[in-house]
Amino acid sequence: MFRCLQVSTTHRTAPPVPKMPPAKRAKKATRSKPAAAASEKRILLVDDDAEIIESMRTVLEAKGYTVMIARDGNQGVALAEKELPDLVVLDMMMPKRSGFLVLERLRRSQQTPLRIIMVTANEGSRHRAYAEMLGVDDYIRKPFAMDRLLESVSRLLA
Repeated sequence: MFRCLQVSTTHRTAPPVPKMPPAKRAKKATRSKPAAAASEKRILLVDDDAEIIESMRTVLEAKGYTVMIARDGNQGVALAEKELPDLVVLDMMMPKRSGFLVLERLRRSQQTPLRIIMVTANEGSRHRAYAEMLGVDDYIRKPFAMDRLLESVSRLLA
């Protein structure tokens, strides 16, 4: 069972990815492609915590979703507006632009509203109420069981 890790205060960079020839990368990608139904759905993860991103990416890709990653709010807005994912999983507290500012921007800029799940370590009910007022589709408190995330993703993408 995967569990989301507690938000850390230190920021770590992801380990370098070994270079692989394009032909080998293509073979590897086709071999590990899971279930066809979910693979059509694209999910953008916007979070500055590398461990949480990797945990979410692992379970979502195992279910066949295509996952894109943004490490701060500005990258999240840019990727969401460019790629138009089916769903955004958005952290509340991030550098450069908070999850609330990202949520506000995406709600204003998209003609067809994106599905958005906000995840946060914040315990306050005022934050949840504000996120719901801005139109978030689901609100999940960290740490959370990955089953909880998968249930929400599945429901919102059904």
